[in-house]
Amino acid sequence: MDPQNIHRCFAALRVAIPEPKTELNYDSPFQLLVAVVLSAQSTDKAVNACTRTLFAAAPTPEAMVILGEDGIKAHIHRLGLFNAKARHVHALSRQLLALHDGEVPADRKALEALPGVGRKTANVVLNTEFGQPTIAVDTHIFRVGNRTGIAPGKTPLAVEQALLAAVPAEYRQDAHHLLILHGRYTCTARRPHCGHCPIFQCCEWPDKHQWAAKSSPGGA
Repeated sequence: MDPQNIHRCFAALRVAIPEPKTELNYDSPFQLLVAVVLSAQSTDKAVNACTRTLFAAAPTPEAMVILGEDGIKAHIHRLGLFNAKARHVHALSRQLLALHDGEVPADRKALEALPGVGRKTANVVLNTEFGQPTIAVDTHIFRVGNRTGIAPGKTPLAVEQALLAAVPAEYRQDAHHLLILHGRYTCTARRPHCGHCPIFQCCEWPDKHQWAAKSSPGGA
């Protein structure tokens, strides 16, 4: 997709999504980090249901260490991979206390050194909490980047690098949430809502007209 068309896409997304932000509930950088770790292969809605009680019981790294793995499991057992997630949350809490005085570091290398924290999680925290223009490529953003032609790539890292190169500077800070929310609610995997897509005109997906007919009133 050419730069002018990409600019039109993000201008339209900003109008359609005037407040692009995470749908995870949290009250501190630590709680955001934990929520993002828990969100792997889980919906934000499911994570929020679990963290409502988890964060009430353990709002800080100190409290999370005291709660222990079994205590964490009791709050998150409805999530997929809850055993590994409980282990990671407990271990990263201990590491934050040992290495960072209980504070979440605003540094990629330090974040990725924490148990259970990979590039995607680090990107979310750096963008959402620390205002860095990073883009965390999840399944939604990977799909939107490839389907629309904004940033095609065969791997999440390739799509991330393509987005960082292609997204206009004025939209780079919000690009992560603009794209993820667009993918979550409009450019969905199975039945994309092309009939009322804000970037229909600039999207380069060959099948968009077919899905526009299906998602419009009276469509199949």
